[in-house]
Amino acid sequence: MAAVPPCCAVRVRGADGGGHGGCSGLVLSRRPALVLCHAAVFAPFLRAGPAAWAGSAALPPAALRPCPRLSVVLGAEAGGLRELDARLLALVPCAAFRRALERGLGRAERWRFGAEDEVGTDPRALPWFAWLRVPALDAAEGGWAARASAGCLRKGQALLACGSPFGDLCPELFLNTLSRGVVSNLAGEENALVLTDARCLPGTEGGAAFVPSPDGSRVVAVIAASFCWKGAEWVGLTLLCSLAAILRSSAGVLDEAGIAVPPVPAWVAAVPASSGQDPLGWTALVECGATWGSGVLLAPRMLLTCRHVVEARAPLHVTPPAAVLRGRVVFATEESSPFDVAVVELEENAGRWEEVSVVGFGALGRACGPSVTAGILSAVVAVDGRPVMLQTTCAVHGGSSGGPLVSSRSGSLMGIVASNTRDTGAGATYPHLNFCIPITVLQPLVARYRRTGDPDAFAGLNRVGEEVRATWQLQQRPGPPSKL
Repeated sequence: MAAVPPCCAVRVRGADGGGHGGCSGLVLSRRPALVLCHAAVFAPFLRAGPAAWAGSAALPPAALRPCPRLSVVLGAEAGGLRELDARLLALVPCAAFRRALERGLGRAERWRFGAEDEVGTDPRALPWFAWLRVPALDAAEGGWAARASAGCLRKGQALLACGSPFGDLCPELFLNTLSRGVVSNLAGEENALVLTDARCLPGTEGGAAFVPSPDGSRVVAVIAASFCWKGAEWVGLTLLCSLAAILRSSAGVLDEAGIAVPPVPAWVAAVPASSGQDPLGWTALVECGATWGSGVLLAPRMLLTCRHVVEARAPLHVTPPAAVLRGRVVFATEESSPFDVAVVELEENAGRWEEVSVVGFGALGRACGPSVTAGILSAVVAVDGRPVMLQTTCAVHGGSSGGPLVSSRSGSLMGIVASNTRDTGAGATYPHLNFCIPITVLQPLVARYRRTGDPDAFAGLNRVGEEVRATWQLQQRPGPPSKL
């Protein structure tokens, strides 16, 4: 793989030299030298206060009181670090990203951005980015960093994030740290909003996300928020804004500064950044009254989900990729069963489906279609030599229940998602430790039902031993009740 796109740390100081904060940045051009970073770090200096984020026009340096002292910290060719003075050109809102945020991250779901014990980023600041000019970084032979359009991204595609955790706090240790993940979800015009499960920390805002291409790595998006919370649930995903969308919204500011942005080469724009199968074909949205979850399409008219997704006894609607279908529950485990499973028969054929990995309708819910997260199979829990629980590190959120766990290598279905982990003592939810029902538990029962049409084929799920029950209650026997 080619070298990582040039990133840096951005240092923001008051006129008296006092510390205020820092973030990551992306060196987009060397002729002239331009650095792009997130604008939230400028919040303490806004003349109009937080109300300025509600505007739709770019903010010049005069909108800050006073304009802070700026510098960028970069790696030096001979090793070590160098710090160069910078000046602010403007703060610019990305209109397409703002519209995607309003659609996908509704206020009713109480999204927050920042660490749990911090006030966090004002949501109105998320679509704002800052352009910095760094004269000492100008290079006669320099050019623009290689770019690609986020419109070519596909869910499940590999993605790398580059940023400096904790911003300018300790660049000697953290400058340009890499994290690998996948594209979890996409929203807005030409995918202005991108979610990834690449692990990013506070201070990486303004860093770059990039994808490999035939001629090397290409910048595709900028980190807007490293920590996302949905109510009390830590989502564990990173929020990105399409670089192409930022450039479109910044055209006026850059034109005024006499800066021409070279177009993305036609051959890059024409070739999707990801090839292969569509990663959405196995999963369907399952709606039962006011409740929704995910389901796995095992056959054209058969779906597996969780009992708690469909227990409202309301009309059941299933939405595979191309249609909305009615369904009926032909079997659901009893409340006392440790296996949270329901079998749904669809009134019509759900059509063709693809054998690829996907989780389901967590995080963004129904707004943007199913989300994809990746991880590893972290544990297989067996009783009497038979797997009864799978644990993974994929990020799983409310709404993912009933979705498929699929092998990324073979494309085979391994199980269905049942839950993530919640510490009832601390009141915290952990999306990266979750529990799935192995398909080996369900497969012979499904085969028997398809052969006989008798729902009693699944009755064995209600009759299991105490050791299996204890496993799914997350406790040892004997022992005190689990707090999970």
